[in-house]
Amino acid sequence: MVEAAAGRRRGRSGGGAARRAERTGMKIEAAKFITRAIPNLEILNEEALEIIEANAETVLEEIGVAFVENPKALERWREAGATVEGERVHIPRGLARKLCATAPGQFTQIARNPERNVEIGGKNLVLAPVYGPPFVRDNSGGRRYATMHDFNCFVKLGYMSKWLHHSGGTVCEPTDVPVAKRHLDMLMSHITLSDKPFMGSVTEPSRAADSVAMADILFGGLDGRCAMTSLININSPLTFDSVMMGALEAYAEAGQACIISPFIVGGAMAPVSVAGTLTQVLAEVMAGVAYSQLIKPGAPVIFGAFVTSIDMNSGAPTFGTPEASQVTYGAGQLARRMGLPFRSSGSFNGSKLPDAQAAYETANSLNMGLLSGVNFMLHACGWLEGGLVSSYEKFVMDADQLGILHRLAAPVAVDDNGQAMDALREVGPGGHYLGCAHTQANYQTAFWKSEVLDYKPFETWEEEGGRDTAALASERVTKLLAAYEAPPLDAGIREELESFVAKRKEVLPDSMS
Repeated sequence: MVEAAAGRRRGRSGGGAARRAERTGMKIEAAKFITRAIPNLEILNEEALEIIEANAETVLEEIGVAFVENPKALERWREAGATVEGERVHIPRGLARKLCATAPGQFTQIARNPERNVEIGGKNLVLAPVYGPPFVRDNSGGRRYATMHDFNCFVKLGYMSKWLHHSGGTVCEPTDVPVAKRHLDMLMSHITLSDKPFMGSVTEPSRAADSVAMADILFGGLDGRCAMTSLININSPLTFDSVMMGALEAYAEAGQACIISPFIVGGAMAPVSVAGTLTQVLAEVMAGVAYSQLIKPGAPVIFGAFVTSIDMNSGAPTFGTPEASQVTYGAGQLARRMGLPFRSSGSFNGSKLPDAQAAYETANSLNMGLLSGVNFMLHACGWLEGGLVSSYEKFVMDADQLGILHRLAAPVAVDDNGQAMDALREVGPGGHYLGCAHTQANYQTAFWKSEVLDYKPFETWEEEGGRDTAALASERVTKLLAAYEAPPLDAGIREELESFVAKRKEVLPDSMS
């Protein structure tokens, strides 16, 4: 399918019209990806890091990792020098790390609007929305199964959110579209309703191939460029299933980025201790990254760590906990020692509603991500109920709060304006700064400003209906969706994409399972 798309290069109609539309269309304000000017929080000393790295090598060599229902993967590992026993691969000490060395430490993911390109790695932080929930929630309709209409709305909200750098992937799972076909509709939504970078499908290897083909059409040939970053979850503990590995193979062969991410619920899928969990995370990531490099040396990858703990009474996952933070901080250190971009954190919470619990746990998780050196933050906004729900109100609340991360990551200005000595001299003892020249020159940009939270006096707040944050967020959702205008897309490219999707849908089943 990729070759077929690449073979259809030709002149396309609509280029001039698209350029005119771009000049006259509504401009959506979008902040550039964050580049940190603050240090990362490092909680592990050199001895602890060396112990964890040595233990991870022992896990790979003595315990091994399973590549299930994937004979080709087993053969690749055997040829690379690993010992294969059944479906279990024992990787000699040092081999995985040697293979990982060909993965780039930083790469560019392109967007159809070049101003939205993102740099993943180094000191950069790219923010992407929630991924994967089968349910959605809003103030008017409550909790319900997600539909394609919901999916489109979330893509629009992401496009209009200033502090989000990435359109994401499965922002919700549209259950009203056949399983085998929904990836095509989801990709078309990201491609046509937003001009930010997006993610590809990983639910079946052929769907990953479709994603590559559609990106190939959109960009007129990938030509070695990375157009997608996609999530490859490891079936922890220590198991690499054929579906995810098949998707990884398709993306790596095409030079597209993959997040190699263990899915860890401490106490269930990893040990209860921080060091034990980090050992397993490192072993799994090294094996996954190494395998991507067996497919194609130099294929871009991201060291992923989705980590949470478990409530030992109910068995439910818990979020915003200190133990998860410690694992995330430590994983960031391990990723940097491997020279790989790092993915973790998000707007994690276990609350059923966008309430105080959601806010506390989300704030803990977002700040943890900033300080741990995360380079790609999936689930940065919209997450509710342990990842089962994409919430409209939570989406805009979180997207608003992401502006704080931008401000916290920025350097403290110590130029003449930052020193404010003229203001100090002008006001002197006993005065106030409200009317001084320095304040008048800087008041519009001096402080981060929320687009959702209420700072009005009590009397004004009461007169306006005494609305809580969820109600204010609901109003903002309505306002954003009403003001939405799609970014222009070349008519010829749209036609070619629609033709590809129609042809693929003709041969795919309509099953809902």
